[in-house]
Amino acid sequence: MAEQLLRAAPELAVASAMPARARALSGPHGPRPRRRFSRRNVFIYGTLALVAVYYLLPLYVMVVTSLKGMPEIRLGNIFSPPVEITFEPWIKAWSTACTGLNCDGLSRGFWNSVMITVPSVFLSISIASINGYALANWRFKGAEVFFTVLVVGAFIPYQVMLYPVVIVLREIGLYGSLWGLVLVHTIFGMPILTLLFRNYFASLPEELFKAARVDGAGFWTIYLRIMLPMSLPIFVVAIILQVTGIWNDFLFGVVYTKPDTYPMTVQLNNIVNAVQGVKEYNVNMAATLLTGLVPLVIYFISGKLFVRGIAAGAVKG
Repeated sequence: MAEQLLRAAPELAVASAMPARARALSGPHGPRPRRRFSRRNVFIYGTLALVAVYYLLPLYVMVVTSLKGMPEIRLGNIFSPPVEITFEPWIKAWSTACTGLNCDGLSRGFWNSVMITVPSVFLSISIASINGYALANWRFKGAEVFFTVLVVGAFIPYQVMLYPVVIVLREIGLYGSLWGLVLVHTIFGMPILTLLFRNYFASLPEELFKAARVDGAGFWTIYLRIMLPMSLPIFVVAIILQVTGIWNDFLFGVVYTKPDTYPMTVQLNNIVNAVQGVKEYNVNMAATLLTGLVPLVIYFISGKLFVRGIAAGAVKG
């Protein structure tokens, strides 16, 4: 018996090696790797490239025009890079361009916009985050009605509320002041921010809230020590939305303030639409870029957290 096994051992070894050898000769297994330049990839990346060019071309024209002198602009080639770079249009747009009766450029409007944006963003986000936390974790009588009113308020056109808000601000003595505009931005930003915070807090594990309640934590302790440290992405989303909306606002700024307290966008409109003197396109482009610089920088700094916060807030309603 042992001799028969010894004789059959080489044959068994060859037989066992055959499947492996056959697999090796048959080539690699698994899904075929995709070609890098397939039709699908060419279509996707080609479309993205066209869209990027479409949106970046106006920005390119604005930048190169703001760096040219007026004699070079009058040649008519708006796409050509500047032959001689000059920053005089930027300096004039910031400090000496006329915005109505005043000729101090955008500098005054910039600081007005800062004094409007900072307290408006802080107040609206603080109040909306507390509202969203209460609606998500602390069920109280009338919570659904309150939330419905807020959601409906998010879709009311601003133009409908212009005149009633003017009357309210006049009666409380804030019409024409920066704090009146801060109050307006805080109130009008409340509905959409409350919705965002409510959805985000509702997506957090409910066990954390229940465990904190078992340990005796109250409303403010849970909010400050548990919810806030976990809510950085949604706070970044709220900051970007509010800074962009408030900084770029023109309608409220021109209605609820006066020339001395005009925000930067209103002064930009006065510079670009001036009808007296020579039309300085390089100064107009520089002023436009200066006005849009703040929200653009904030978005580029915190863009990844913005996407995370939007995705987290959309998980659960």
